[in-house]
Amino acid sequence: MAWLSGRGVAAVNYPTGMNLGGDPSQALIHATTTGGFVITLSSVDLGQGIKTVGAQIAAETLGVPYENVVIDTADTDTGPHCMGTFASRGTHRIGNAIMMAAREAREVMMSVAATELEVDAGDLVTDGKGKIHVNGAPDKGISVVDVALAAHFKHGKTISGRGMFMKPKSEVVPETGEMDPDSCQAHACTVAEVEVDDETGEVRVKKLTNAYEIGRAMNPALAHQQIVGGAWMGISHALYETTEPYYPDRGHGPTDFSQYLMPGPGDLAEMESVIIERPASNGPYGAKGIGEMTANSPIPAIANAIFDACGVRVQSLPITPEKILRGLDSLREQSNPTH
Repeated sequence: MAWLSGRGVAAVNYPTGMNLGGDPSQALIHATTTGGFVITLSSVDLGQGIKTVGAQIAAETLGVPYENVVIDTADTDTGPHCMGTFASRGTHRIGNAIMMAAREAREVMMSVAATELEVDAGDLVTDGKGKIHVNGAPDKGISVVDVALAAHFKHGKTISGRGMFMKPKSEVVPETGEMDPDSCQAHACTVAEVEVDDETGEVRVKKLTNAYEIGRAMNPALAHQQIVGGAWMGISHALYETTEPYYPDRGHGPTDFSQYLMPGPGDLAEMESVIIERPASNGPYGAKGIGEMTANSPIPAIANAIFDACGVRVQSLPITPEKILRGLDSLREQSNPTH
């Protein structure tokens, strides 16, 4: 019995969004009477952090504190249209829509502020702390709260904005096959270090080292958490999970999660990750999608590391101890043929 060590590398590129005959997302924004901003979406936050990132994008565009922005992910009956939370499109598509809505609302906000201060709107700037003032003259200004109050109760205006971002459908050029199916592509590379027990076929993932190029990390802490969560999924797909292992006969299939193998917290590998920023020209503040790709590169990296450790190339998932042991037996037979 021996624990064999191996290292594997895998790199992927991942498209942001899909070309589904048009891929739109919409956002609506309005100011309350007390200077807060409410953004209404039909986009679902699955835990990936679109509420946080969307509020950051809106606050940056409006020039107000992050705490002044509320994201309302309503539903498809009351909210504006969204194609959905899939294809790692959320930050890119929804972020762009939020930016467009925030720019429109900011224009109204600055117009009201200019009227109140009796200056030209083009001479005004926001300080990001809740105040609007004349550029170069911070003492001549007005709070966003007072602007909102004046808009509602003095000028009869709604500080609001609408945003709709759509990746147009890209038709295939018949002569060349050329098309533009996605908006931008993110990239990732994972180095996996594993140990393989040559007697039981057990695999331990010891460490994953990741590099992700995601355009611009809107929230680095959330991005790193996404990488860790995706890596856990990658380990699970590589070594444990399978959708229908007994299809079409499910007589011996798992009936609950106590029978369905998944890695626990103790199975998560040591993680070292870096984020590389190469802003996308069409992304909100340069952002690309990171969501789904975080589970992709760990899988082939683990498979390559197992091959490096014990010489067994498993080409179907999950890579179970049984498959590894069968592979080791096959290698032994090849090295010691029966005559």
